[in-house]
Amino acid sequence: MIPAPQMLIAFRAACAPLIFVLACFGFPGPLLAAVVAAALISDVADGAVARRAGTVTPGLRYADTIVDTIFYVSAAGALWIAVPEAFDGASTALVVLITVHVSRGTFELTKFGRLASYHMWSSKALGLLLAGALVYGFATGERTVLLTCALWVGIANELEGFAASAILPVWRTDIPSVLHAIRSAWGNPGTPNGLTNG
Repeated sequence: MIPAPQMLIAFRAACAPLIFVLACFGFPGPLLAAVVAAALISDVADGAVARRAGTVTPGLRYADTIVDTIFYVSAAGALWIAVPEAFDGASTALVVLITVHVSRGTFELTKFGRLASYHMWSSKALGLLLAGALVYGFATGERTVLLTCALWVGIANELEGFAASAILPVWRTDIPSVLHAIRSAWGNPGTPNGLTNG
């Protein structure tokens, strides 16, 4: 039987193509908003369940990060299709976010052989803001300043993660902030927590 945390991550992974397809076929916005809400609940629950069961592993945390990225990219694409005006005034932030994200990912793949999985405090704030903006956009069919705010918080999160990846000598998970990355690099240089480097 598949453990609950993995099932929740798999559920969120399934929500990514689902929300995109629903948007493409013109399903009602409130239904798409419900998919976002369900994905957010699964994201909060998988970590809590894993911690309670004592099954938190670097592999699980890495999968969580990858699935989160895929889901929110798919959800943003769905919003673009369903409510294109939701992105009015957000084009600059969106372009900057994509540029920084791709640059950071390229750097991490080159240095560590995989993307980072830090689960920073700023990424948690980003998740809540982005989910709120998506739910509002789908449910009302209107633009909200919350989306632009989420994109700028996303840029700050990407830059913080980029800095942490530049500081840390090896791949690590669960680095709450760049300050924790500095302490980790000074305290345990060259010691990975989980998956090996490369």
